[in-house]
Amino acid sequence: MGLTGLEIYKQLPKKNCGECGPPTCLAFAMNLASGKAALDACPYVSDAAREALESASAPPIALVKAGTGDYVVEMGDETELFRHDKKFYHETAYAIKVSDNLSEEEISEKVKAINSLIIERVGMHYKVQFVAIDNESGNADAFVKAVEVANSITDMPLVLMSKNASAIGKALSIAADKKPLVYAATEENYEEMTSLAKEKNVPLAVYAKGLDALADLVQKIVNLGHKQLVLDPGSRDLSQTIANFVQIRRQAIKKKFRPFGYPVMAFTRSAEPLQEVVEAVSLTGRYASLVVLNTADPAHMVPLMSWRQNLYTDPQVPIQVQEKVYAVGEVNENSPVYITTNFSLSFYTVQGEVEASKIPSYIIPINTDGTSVLTAYSAGKYEPEQIAAVLKKIGIEDQISHRKVVIPGLVAVISGKLEDASGWKVIVGPREASGIPSFAKSQFA
Repeated sequence: MGLTGLEIYKQLPKKNCGECGPPTCLAFAMNLASGKAALDACPYVSDAAREALESASAPPIALVKAGTGDYVVEMGDETELFRHDKKFYHETAYAIKVSDNLSEEEISEKVKAINSLIIERVGMHYKVQFVAIDNESGNADAFVKAVEVANSITDMPLVLMSKNASAIGKALSIAADKKPLVYAATEENYEEMTSLAKEKNVPLAVYAKGLDALADLVQKIVNLGHKQLVLDPGSRDLSQTIANFVQIRRQAIKKKFRPFGYPVMAFTRSAEPLQEVVEAVSLTGRYASLVVLNTADPAHMVPLMSWRQNLYTDPQVPIQVQEKVYAVGEVNENSPVYITTNFSLSFYTVQGEVEASKIPSYIIPINTDGTSVLTAYSAGKYEPEQIAAVLKKIGIEDQISHRKVVIPGLVAVISGKLEDASGWKVIVGPREASGIPSFAKSQFA
């Protein structure tokens, strides 16, 4: 159980300097108790107090890192049960499993396919974070060879999946420099696995069937001096796994139960890829920090990664694009100019339809704080004077020879005032973006 705000306050210097952020030490103590502040923010806390408050200042779910350089994967460090309370910070990582029963050529081909799973959508980059090498054969030599092949092809960290400590030791001699996740420490092998993880300074997955057994095993490993842990409660039924994840999260955040204060991981079980993706969606929505899948098909992974991206955005801050001139195609001085908002979904929908029209064009998203056209207009954020000012400051006048601008048909009512405010000829476009290709061909072809 964590310390209360008043218990923490007694350990603080009581200077009320405000350098930590909150105006008083008491307010800072309350933030520490709720996991919304770090003790390092106080420049005057004593060493003795720091030691006493270590558990209270730590996040309810520890931050665990795998990978290195541009491929670092951060898991955990979460403070909320519900996304609408604040936000979730570290998105669920996805690992694609590669069996050591495959031939070297098959392993190579699958790892290359995993490497290529980098997708851009609405200005965001989606990717898989891990390659998981599974010791499905039970043969240590086959496992080590598979790790060697995969490690030579990918810069992503590996998940080393074997309960054979000797095989893990040999695999770590190959891949430790990329800081892989070792899976898994069990009641039978935890001392050897913990020793290997400590020696190589890599995160360790802890596997036990049931929450009581998991808590006991985590405590044993922590007592051995290793705290870079990822938890697997051992259930493989989807509903039971979700129930376990919810219980672990509640105990960690609400009760400050330290043995459960670590990221959690799960495996999809279905042999059918689309059903596997549905499982992964459910696990992503219920606190999984890592999900291990079998499919590497982009057609299966794109919807899953899109769901993940939506879940891990700030619910109070819509995804936005920068207010500037965007060129679609090989534009010239005669290219049409479209006006939209900086809400990413609106912008990229318009961009896709303009591309489909095959007529090179400019698009200018007006900063509406990430709201759609009608929402922005209703809130007074899409006014003629504002749009005219953007046309002036953004430099589009220097790039074209005409003074014509296309506005969404949903806000046709502003066309007259916009002409007066800007001096431009306003063309009312279609009400829906899907009408842009036919509209553009009729107007500009």
